[in-house]
Amino acid sequence: QVQLVESGGGLVQPGGSLRLSCAASGSIFSIDAMGWYRQAPGKQRELVATITSGGSTNYADSVKGRFTISRDNAKNTVWLQMNSLKPEEMAVYYCYAVQINGMGDRLHYWGQGTQVTVSS
Repeated sequence: QVQLVESGGGLVQPGGSLRLSCAASGSIFSIDAMGWYRQAPGKQRELVATITSGGSTNYADSVKGRFTISRDNAKNTVWLQMNSLKPEEMAVYYCYAVQINGMGDRLHYWGQGTQVTVSS
């Protein structure tokens, strides 16, 4: 059982920057990947970025070069630095984590979400 709590959302102007954070707590052993999804109004939830415990990262094509995901394994915390934000990126951003249990199953956990509003 893992609990994820996001913070850092808010209002930012187009072209501005915002940094999101997510802290994992509970039974946090064997957490593999962590990352971020987002869901804009009227759209499907989409993957934004992921990072493994070894530090390998992947980004959605739309955010490459503008967003940076980072992680502190000791603190079980993940951040998302978002630069040059666009109005269409206004969404609820969700932290997620993948945990490997004793049988090798992958368990998926989601945070409650944090609202990012991009508007002038």
